[in-house]
Amino acid sequence: MELTDLTKLGTLNLSMNHLTGQIPSSTGNFEWIETLHISRNQISGPIPLSMTSLTFLNHLNLSYHNLSGKIPTTNQFLTLDDPSIYQGNAGLCGRPLSTECPDSGQSKPGDDEEDGDGDGGAKFEKLGFIISIVIGFFVGFWGVCGTLIIKRSWRIAYFYFAGSVYTGVDFCKKLRGSYIVRSTMACAIPGV
Repeated sequence: MELTDLTKLGTLNLSMNHLTGQIPSSTGNFEWIETLHISRNQISGPIPLSMTSLTFLNHLNLSYHNLSGKIPTTNQFLTLDDPSIYQGNAGLCGRPLSTECPDSGQSKPGDDEEDGDGDGGAKFEKLGFIISIVIGFFVGFWGVCGTLIIKRSWRIAYFYFAGSVYTGVDFCKKLRGSYIVRSTMACAIPGV
């Protein structure tokens, strides 16, 4: 049995264990992993793309290795934007690090939109969200206000209700005020 066969593992901390070699591509088999710390070892090579399938991953530490190549910019790696989790890896480049990747077959951090993957989908999703909010506002606003404009009986009932709410709130404020005055006077005047 290998470590990566433990698919239901939630936390794995292999920091400072003098591990060598590369991060195995089977690391993507950890279906439920939330925390993965493998910092301060002698691991080299690229970050395997299979790690982008770790959908529950919210804590990652790959600092102080000899890792190289572009940091993945898809799926869960979009949320892992703290540069300190990659520090100490002079060969790493791309987002969230300030080091841009060279043009030798790898894209720069901002080129994901042109490739059709990565950030382009997020922009489309954000645009769809904004459009749905605007449409929802207009439908809700004009659904209520349009009905009040068109149906006279609803308009009368609405303004009657709004007036009665205002009257009720005003009445409660006056009652509360008189209660406070009365209780203050009861403390100041003996026998009241």
